[in-house]
Amino acid sequence: MIIVPLAEAKNNLSKLVDDAAAGKVITIAKHGRPLARLVPVERPRGQRIGAMKGKLVLAEDFDAALPDDLLDAFEGHHA
Repeated sequence: MIIVPLAEAKNNLSKLVDDAAAGKVITIAKHGRPLARLVPVERPRGQRIGAMKGKLVLAEDFDAALPDDLLDAFEGHHA
């Protein structure tokens, strides 16, 4: 952990933000008392490509034609 006096933090904010983004934790102090902390922002953990591998099963005939009565219902035809 890095402790930086407030006056120094004001003058070097851009560098301190870069340091925090790189993973460092910076504590800003006034008169030797910690007041605030700059910490890195956690990156969002989205879905990874391939995360469902082995968990999804498709039937052999998943793309087979629908039965005529079901197809008619989707198309708005009544029997």
